[in-house]
Amino acid sequence: MLIAAMSEARVRFVTTTTKTIEGMSCGNCVRHVTEAIQGVTGVKRVEVSLEQKSATIESDSPIDDALLRHAVEDAGYKVA
Repeated sequence: MLIAAMSEARVRFVTTTTKTIEGMSCGNCVRHVTEAIQGVTGVKRVEVSLEQKSATIESDSPIDDALLRHAVEDAGYKVA
């Protein structure tokens, strides 16, 4: 019984990365960057900080850096 329960358990690994974002100056900028990053396939959670000028991204597996950069740049900002 215990063995069956253990075999059904799933281990979830989370990849976290933080990127410096340039060009943000207000809350709307934070919203735009957040929405852009959330649109990248594989992103599970994103937290954008205006004060730290950064975005912390969580995913189940590593996200292609070029995809993140492209999404942020399409929104009008820059990944440093």
